Amino acid sequence: MEFKTSQLKEMSTVSENNNGNGDAPKKPGSEADIQAWLVSYLAELLEIESDEIDVKIPFDRYGLDSSAAVGLTGDLEDWLGFELDPTLMYDYPTIQAMAQHLAIEG
Repeated sequence: MEFKTSQLKEMSTVSENNNGNGDAPKKPGSEADIQAWLVSYLAELLEIESDEIDVKIPFDRYGLDSSAAVGLTGDLEDWLGFELDPTLMYDYPTIQAMAQHLAIEG
């Protein structure tokens, strides 16, 4: 599944504003925060419900291509407030693995 640049830019805006309470975006404090952000981001990107996202399923099974991976990594960097390796989705291919890694690194 391929996503247009405009869709990825739109996702950035959605993810920055999608904390459910209208306040400024919440900065991550735990693995659960990061996992919730990733689930929400993917659900918005794929236009599905959050409960349809399985944190143990590899990203590529959701049809994410390299441009979507770059967009997700960039938006995640912005949210976390630190730089991420561009190969992050390939090194940690599930939401669960990525959230665990980033909670330790952060």
